[in-house]
Amino acid sequence: MKLQLTITKILVVLFVFCCSFQTVYAQEIGLQLYSLRNKFKTDVPGALAAIKSWGIHEIEGGGTYGLPLDEYKKLLAQNDLKMVSVGADFNTLAKNPQAAIDEAKAFGARYIMCAWVPHNGDEFTIEDIKKAVDVFNAAGKQIHDAGLTFCYHPHGYEFRPYEGGTLFDYLVKNTNPEYVNFEMDVFWVKHPGQDPVALMQKYPTRFLMLHLKDRRPGTEGNQNGRAADETNVVLGQGDVNIAAVMKEAKKIGIKHYFIEDESPIPEQQIPKSLAYLRSLK
Repeated sequence: MKLQLTITKILVVLFVFCCSFQTVYAQEIGLQLYSLRNKFKTDVPGALAAIKSWGIHEIEGGGTYGLPLDEYKKLLAQNDLKMVSVGADFNTLAKNPQAAIDEAKAFGARYIMCAWVPHNGDEFTIEDIKKAVDVFNAAGKQIHDAGLTFCYHPHGYEFRPYEGGTLFDYLVKNTNPEYVNFEMDVFWVKHPGQDPVALMQKYPTRFLMLHLKDRRPGTEGNQNGRAADETNVVLGQGDVNIAAVMKEAKKIGIKHYFIEDESPIPEQQIPKSLAYLRSLK
């Protein structure tokens, strides 16, 4: 009887471990829908079915690709896809945050993210950041008061030097963490010369979500927020050090991860990236 109880306990522990492993590396690995931007232009049902076939359940998106909202939501439900986060334009946040809130709530999303601060060409200055601080603090409060969470997604140009740090440091320090946090795109941290792991360690409470993408070794970086699509490679095959990123992200408690594959061949690369993520211990 004692041996039987011991074996039962071991099996229960193994079951819990396996479920936890699957949750971290499978169910919570989502997809940013921009990855399939070209397929969505011609085949919305097919794009969503492909995501389901990869075993992905969480998505980040926004908009309905020209379909009526109810029809699009029906397709999401049929493919067991949960909209965790929706994108919002900077100008919408500045002028009408309620529109972003309404869209997020229509999808049942918890997060609203912004991925671009408008600026003049390749110029990005402290004045641009100060404007972003004002917009994000105000919109973030309204979003918070509506029961949602706002995150900004840096795109590389924010890491220009400023007063012994970077413009991004200024943004972090001057936004209210109750209303404004961040979604790290590890490619767009690596590309301008930063270390994603070090940045998570520097601001362990401010990053709530991750965009996972890897960069072809030998790619020349810049601080302009630009890179050729072909520089996006299968996770684990680039120079971002995805394994170290995932280890640190798990350590600081990040819950949502979205693969964003901007390559010309995302349908070939995404399954390989998922396999790599699921191989991590």
